[in-house]
Amino acid sequence: MLLRATLFWFGLMVLAIANGTLRTFAIVPYTGERVGHWVSTVLLATLIVLATWLGWPWLAPRNATEAWRIGIGWTLLTLAFEFLAGHYLFKKPWSVLLADYDLSNGRIWILVLISTLLAPWMVALMRGYKLG
Repeated sequence: MLLRATLFWFGLMVLAIANGTLRTFAIVPYTGERVGHWVSTVLLATLIVLATWLGWPWLAPRNATEAWRIGIGWTLLTLAFEFLAGHYLFKKPWSVLLADYDLSNGRIWILVLISTLLAPWMVALMRGYKLG
């Protein structure tokens, strides 16, 4: 299950990259930067839940506890990629990376992390898994 969940996470990253490309070229030019980020964030959060629903049979967790483990793993991988690759590979300063978490400035990126964490558990419940 762990290997499948990790491979699936790479698919989620492809969705995230496609979403970012869509935001840059198709959403922001029509909505502006702030609204474009909101639309893109909600879209990506929705895509993560939908992909999890569709990929559920392949992920094949045995119970809700395993679903929680998948969500925690995906969230940790996402944070590691965002901050480590963002800073060391893409040379973004820490302040720029942290700016996406500034709710007081209208940045709602945290919704993507929340959906990444909760999607497997929510899908487990929707598919009738018992808690625990």
